[in-house]
Amino acid sequence: MLNAATHYQVDYSDLSLVLALVRGGTLARAAALLRVDVSTVFRAVRRLEASLGQALFEKSRAGYLPTSVASTLAEQAERAEQALEAARIGVELGAEVISGTVRLTCTDSVLQGILLPALAQFMPNYPALTLELSTSNDFANLSRRDADIALRLTNTPPEHLVGRRLGTVSYRVCASAGYRQQHATQEWAALAWIAPDDFLPDHPTVAWRRQHLPGVTPSYRCNSMLSATELVRAGLGVAALPDFLLGEKHGLQPLGPALAGYDTALWLLTRPDCRALRSVVTLFDELGRHVRLPGHSL
Repeated sequence: MLNAATHYQVDYSDLSLVLALVRGGTLARAAALLRVDVSTVFRAVRRLEASLGQALFEKSRAGYLPTSVASTLAEQAERAEQALEAARIGVELGAEVISGTVRLTCTDSVLQGILLPALAQFMPNYPALTLELSTSNDFANLSRRDADIALRLTNTPPEHLVGRRLGTVSYRVCASAGYRQQHATQEWAALAWIAPDDFLPDHPTVAWRRQHLPGVTPSYRCNSMLSATELVRAGLGVAALPDFLLGEKHGLQPLGPALAGYDTALWLLTRPDCRALRSVVTLFDELGRHVRLPGHSL
């Protein structure tokens, strides 16, 4: 990666300098992060590049753009920063600290309705633990090793993953209070329907609608249940939504009972190789203890 002829040994101050300029993008913002003046940052960068025998940044109208070498150094600097923070917290607390980065994936609706309330209960107890969240509708994240833990709504979790079944999610046809009052006398088939698009062809609400309302063509199609929920909240129509997105705080009203026979299980999943990582095991166990579904006491 670096010019071996220089024999220069990169130290923590060098990493801090590179990380500040990568984060700031300009000399002025990097100087503010490092609490020094702009000329000091400029001279330090020039000196480091000369010592390494190669450029770390490209000057452009947008600011300082990192080369691949600078990006790699910045990643190492972030790891060092996290390690130092974990050590500091450990000294302050006088206890063993769980640290590291855990990548978690779920759908946006599960994030809003289920995951966030759980995280709020225990994440403050792990100040050295970094959580990277991504929203996705498939299992490829874990299969490609892009994620360590997944919260998924499915009745058939992949066999190559391991985990726990946390409960059952039901679905109900819902509308906003205004839409329900305005269309109180109409049959369900005559209402404006909001539904998942072809990205979720096997969603249980799609299967239910095709069986019970085969003549209905949705007026709106969404690539996520959270988006469908927002359209219902706006009074644009009705949709079959998961029960964890209902309730007074969401401003939605069910038009009938849960859709019988179309429940979905909520699974907490990980890869077998992740069970050796303390950070992943800790987060996995905490989620298992704190995730709650409507009508369930786990």
